[in-house]
Amino acid sequence: MTPNNPNKIDVTNLDFFYGDFQALKNINFSLARQEVSALIGPSGCGKSTFIRILNRMNDLIPSCRIAGSVLLDGEDIYNGMDVTELRTRVGMVFQKPNPFNMSIFDNVAYGKRMQGLRNKEKLEELVELSLTKAALWDEAKDRLKKSALSLSGGQQQRLCIARSIAMEPEIILMDEPTSALDPIATGKIEELIGELKKEYSIIIVTHAMHQAARVSDKTAFFLLGELIEYNDTRTLFTNPGDKKTEDYISGRFG
Repeated sequence: MTPNNPNKIDVTNLDFFYGDFQALKNINFSLARQEVSALIGPSGCGKSTFIRILNRMNDLIPSCRIAGSVLLDGEDIYNGMDVTELRTRVGMVFQKPNPFNMSIFDNVAYGKRMQGLRNKEKLEELVELSLTKAALWDEAKDRLKKSALSLSGGQQQRLCIARSIAMEPEIILMDEPTSALDPIATGKIEELIGELKKEYSIIIVTHAMHQAARVSDKTAFFLLGELIEYNDTRTLFTNPGDKKTEDYISGRFG
């Protein structure tokens, strides 16, 4: 990061293609440190595709190609950056909780063990700290050896957040993290996002506009692969600068 640039991520003139189909068109976007950015827009408008670009998950699809630049702390993630390092720095939480079929403890410790951490005390400290940050320690501390699959849906999602935190990321991407959860579990995740932003930069994809309004500092409105408007959340919802944004948030389409 250059001293004059407070951003964690800078995306410039991004075009993204699946084969001949252009999924994203000329996207310009930035994310500051300790900021929550929400991505809203109708299904199929490019929100999930966009966040997957930020930790190169689309690399797994052979027909994909990208133009433009994606910088993490000023370094181009598509030009010479190690993908494993990138995915350590940029964590991902998916729509459906996806804990591994192993104990709660082993789920959280998994990533660091894969990186070679074997010290029992350090692993125990890491698991406790990560579960505490994910607001799950009190509920899980007496059942760490039990299967993660025994947790409720909301607890499983917080476990997945703890698993991401354990890798010591700088950014956490969340792709509709509450869409499979009930309102109480959703409220806990939203509260958690408010706590996590003290340490991390966060991008959340959400279909729920009231959720974007509650949890984010800035909101981006995507439509048909274009970033129509990106502004402070309050401004975007109360005084949108584009008619398409106004039509979407007022329920005229989408």
